[in-house]
Amino acid sequence: MNSKPHPVDVLVGNRLKARRKSLSISQDALGRATGRSFQQIQKYETGQNRISASALWEISRQLGVNVSYFFEGLE
Repeated sequence: MNSKPHPVDVLVGNRLKARRKSLSISQDALGRATGRSFQQIQKYETGQNRISASALWEISRQLGVNVSYFFEGLE
C-alpha cells in the first residue's frame, strides 16, 4: 500500500530539514549524532517515515530547539 505521508509528518520533516540546513549540518552528521542513518534522516525530512517521540526529542537537542519548534505553523 502506497499512501501519502500525513501533512503533520511533512510539516515536521520540513521544519527538521530547514533547521538542519540553517546550521549547516549534513544528514549524515545528524544521523550519527542521534544514532540513525542518513537514510533515516532523509525519510524523516520527506515525511515518508514518522519520527517517534524519543527520536524527535533527541533531534531537537542536537539542533538546539524545543520539540515545539517542529510543530510551529499548526493550528
